[in-house]
Amino acid sequence: MAEVERRYTPVPVEARKADDGRRRIGGYAAVFNRESRNLGGFIERVDPIAFNKSRGDDWPDVIARYNHDDNMLLGTTAAGTLRLSVDAYGLSYEVEPPQSRTDILELIERGDVRKSSFAFRTLEDDWTLTEQGFPLRTLVGAQLVDVAPVNVPAYPDTTSGLRSLAERVQAPLEEVRCLAEANDLRKLFVRTDRKTPKLDTPKTYGPAARMAILGKEQDPWA
Repeated sequence: MAEVERRYTPVPVEARKADDGRRRIGGYAAVFNRESRNLGGFIERVDPIAFNKSRGDDWPDVIARYNHDDNMLLGTTAAGTLRLSVDAYGLSYEVEPPQSRTDILELIERGDVRKSSFAFRTLEDDWTLTEQGFPLRTLVGAQLVDVAPVNVPAYPDTTSGLRSLAERVQAPLEEVRCLAEANDLRKLFVRTDRKTPKLDTPKTYGPAARMAILGKEQDPWA
């Protein structure tokens, strides 16, 4: 099973009051087609179809937790206390927390807690380059695990992303990790030691990427 990954979403979270008087927490856990910050040698975006499988399965076992903390459960899809929906902008959530978690509502109302995050397992991703030639990972399929209002966004663990790239280009994970630490993952997509033909649609090529990593002299375009 794929590892759980977490991503921070810089979109305000809100405290809401429903018509029935119940107080809820809501916002966007993920925004589509927005490029992330540098995650360690690559950036990432979420495709609008990324959560189609989870939505088609009626969001099984998805939970809402404050700061992704198991001890701070806010609601679940199974109990109907967490509701999820997808629109053109992104993945939105609304959760009705228990009375014992009204302190989280107060923190949101005061502005102490402002952002959201989501956790997922990758089902399918795609690797290309941006127009500026920077490695771009697109999440095409993702199993949603949880959504969370957060006050301190966690640094994302990009191990799963780098492992996916290593498998795509048929290179050892440690070598890919070293290139990521050097902010030089572009070498896996194009040769940088000489001029190369420009690709209209950048794609990864295993043998070429492998030679680029190991510094082989053979030219895959010869």
